Amino acid sequence: MAPGTASSSRVRSPAASRLYLIVGARPGLADLLEAAMRGGVDLVQIREKELPDRELLELLELAREVTARHGVPLVVNDRPDLAVVAGADCVHVGQDDLPVAAARRFGLPVGLSTHSPEHIERADADYLGVGPVYATPTKLGRPAVGLGLVRYAAEHARTPWFAIGGIDAATAAEAVAAGAERLAVVRAIVDARDPERAARELRAVLP
Repeated sequence: MAPGTASSSRVRSPAASRLYLIVGARPGLADLLEAAMRGGVDLVQIREKELPDRELLELLELAREVTARHGVPLVVNDRPDLAVVAGADCVHVGQDDLPVAAARRFGLPVGLSTHSPEHIERADADYLGVGPVYATPTKLGRPAVGLGLVRYAAEHARTPWFAIGGIDAATAAEAVAAGAERLAVVRAIVDARDPERAARELRAVLP
């Protein structure tokens, strides 16, 4: 598929997804994505802050090719410009990144990280990440918000949202019991010996 070309097989919107995998550059990325999607991952984000733009674009194009075969939406972290060039479906921004309204000018849906009730209340994104629910090395320096914010989102969020941060096979059920209907994970699948099985087990916890 040529860069920037939409795929007719992409039928789901990010907000309609349930199990969200966030991953960066790594050996065997294509195989990891294939296994994860076979197991039930239905949304993929590439989050990579270290690569030069040329290498990042190549990574995004690889991920776009793999996810398109499965009809799975692709999200790009922080870079709406490269998301458009790579033919991705969505861009994700944090509280200190490009404002949602500005990111939308690139013509893509926008996801937003939230860490407090105030963030959830004023969010104007197409979907939210709520967390980090538990402490996680992927967000060093960001304190865990706990299940209380998950409960708050379940009661007050007006936008589809994913519980994120330290979610794995041991904690997913707690997040779901607190009201989460969607989960976002990193290490639970990326570091698993069997990514397909790990994804399948997480998907089974979801209502």
